[in-house]
Amino acid sequence: MEDLNRALDDIRAMRSQMARGAEFRGYGPATVAATGVLAVAAAVGQQRLLPAPGGNVAAWIGIWVCVAVVAVGLIGVEMVRRARVAHGGLADEMIQAAALRLLPAAVAGALLTVVLWRDAPDCLWMLPGLWQIVLSLGVFSACEGLPGGMRLVAFWYLGTGLCCLGFCSGSLAFSPWAMGVPFGAGGAMAAVLLARAGGEHG
Repeated sequence: MEDLNRALDDIRAMRSQMARGAEFRGYGPATVAATGVLAVAAAVGQQRLLPAPGGNVAAWIGIWVCVAVVAVGLIGVEMVRRARVAHGGLADEMIQAAALRLLPAAVAGALLTVVLWRDAPDCLWMLPGLWQIVLSLGVFSACEGLPGGMRLVAFWYLGTGLCCLGFCSGSLAFSPWAMGVPFGAGGAMAAVLLARAGGEHG
């Protein structure tokens, strides 16, 4: 029995290693593009419904947290569906490996939001830039299992995040376009790169 358990552990370890080394084909270009469209739509909605977001930061955070949740949900559902087709019996390990690459960035972004909200409310204007920088780190981590061109997306979010920190304070704090433009263009860029890499046929 001990030998059987050891053999099963070895098999699981090999499958996990294979999943970490293989290119993940679970991200659908159309779905990723849709998250970019969602970000632009949310920016338009914020501009119309929340013209003075600095006076209601809780509503501003609520808008963008909802956008993030919906985007993650769309990508997650599509990721599972596509991975089942593209990776067959290795799908569970591939999905787990992909999720674990992004999880630290997601947790860091959530914790940054909570800490600034509770302990440094005067610094909340930094959230758009910080969120984008954190996402860039998540994309850099995920690039191990994605087409090489995806590093451009990571550099995009890093650059836009730094620009937000440098220029989007004062009267520009909480601007809808500090979120809509980076995430809209980033989603479109990622979708194009995935499609060129053959994502539509995965």
